[in-house]
Amino acid sequence: MTTKLAKNPVARHVTVKGKRMVMLDEAAYETLLRKADVWEPDLPTPDAEGYYPALEALAVLQARDILRARRKLGLSQAELARRAGVRAETLNRIEHGKNKPSVPTIAKIDRALKEAAADNGK
Repeated sequence: MTTKLAKNPVARHVTVKGKRMVMLDEAAYETLLRKADVWEPDLPTPDAEGYYPALEALAVLQARDILRARRKLGLSQAELARRAGVRAETLNRIEHGKNKPSVPTIAKIDRALKEAAADNGK
């Protein structure tokens, strides 16, 4: 999903149970999540029997693991890509679950994450 945040998104202020809240449309909210780097890719839609397409679901689960590890270490995508020796665009597609990386690419990313963890003492 690609969404753009309007220059002046319409936000409504409401009070719920005495608490002041801000309401945004869903597209603006999704864009803010991406900018805050807390977004994670959604699992694909299950089929009529409730099963997820295996390869797409695995790509998303792998993406989430990489995202969470990178964020825990405080690394940007560009920094992790540099450390792993992969293009930033490639890492971005992997983290969005759009790219099913090769085993050597995953090994590079895993090595870079482990080295960064050792550098940070985590």
